[in-house]
Amino acid sequence: MSQNLRRARGRFAPTPSGELHIGNAWTALLSWLQIRSADGTFILRIEDIDTQRSKPHLAKQILDDLHWLGLDWDEGPDIGGPFGPYTQSERMEYYDEALKRLQENGYLFRCFCSRADLLAAASAPHGLSSEGPAYPGTCRNLTDEEADRKSLVKEPSLRFKVRHEQLVFHDGVAGTQTFDAAAGGDFIVRRADRMISYQLAVVVDDHMMGITDVLRGADLLDSVPRQLLLYKALGMEAPSFAHVPLFMGPDGKRLAKRHGGTSLSALRERQTAPERLVGWLMWLAGFTPNPEPLTARECIPLFRMDKLPSEPIVITSEMLSRLHGAS
Repeated sequence: MSQNLRRARGRFAPTPSGELHIGNAWTALLSWLQIRSADGTFILRIEDIDTQRSKPHLAKQILDDLHWLGLDWDEGPDIGGPFGPYTQSERMEYYDEALKRLQENGYLFRCFCSRADLLAAASAPHGLSSEGPAYPGTCRNLTDEEADRKSLVKEPSLRFKVRHEQLVFHDGVAGTQTFDAAAGGDFIVRRADRMISYQLAVVVDDHMMGITDVLRGADLLDSVPRQLLLYKALGMEAPSFAHVPLFMGPDGKRLAKRHGGTSLSALRERQTAPERLVGWLMWLAGFTPNPEPLTARECIPLFRMDKLPSEPIVITSEMLSRLHGAS
């Protein structure tokens, strides 16, 4: 069935490796509003596939912070649903099945290159991609016998064979995007330590959970080509994408703890009303003329995808003071 005939299904998928900050709240609110304004189904998924960085107690804090913000979800790790589990670390069997399909269809090869090898190769003209060194194809043409011999002494990663083609897609915020699929080289879908890549996990999860609309930060825009390649290779229909601008500090870097008072836990400790944060975010999005307090529900009729800003939003101390002011 064509996606435009299906009920909208969207998701917010945070990683519990740090506290939610106002940039996360921005993305969560906008993705929630996109789906609620379409009378769709909203899903919360915890992306804890990187077990070394993920912290279980932060997963619980994420749920508490989102509830404080006034957001709800129809399916998620705390309430279940028909497409669970909604925590990535509990979904390994699905990723393994996808890897098996890709392997059987000739899309994968074993790679024995270390990160140091790739950094050394990055001095070549192909340079670095946003996700690290562009892969120069070192292990792509190894015979099975050669790969088997290397596997006796070193665990390989698995890489996806990228074909030379142009990928064109429409982004709901950034507009029409054109990428050279091969620009970053063949990419990893399973690391040597057997950790599944974000690219593969998110494709499998979004497909299996029936996601029709993905709204997320602009830092993930250039990951779309790799995901489109995986959707195609797995015979899956890709969702629609929209990448919203990031919050930047006055120093031109992404907003972070160094800019002060930007975590939701810090706002809660200051006894900032959640309606104040929601109204402030809607003001930044251009939906209201002033940062007046609003509940998330009150924002639903104000939301317009075609009105979202496309350029990074610089958060100045003056703007933060309008958030931190007396309620």
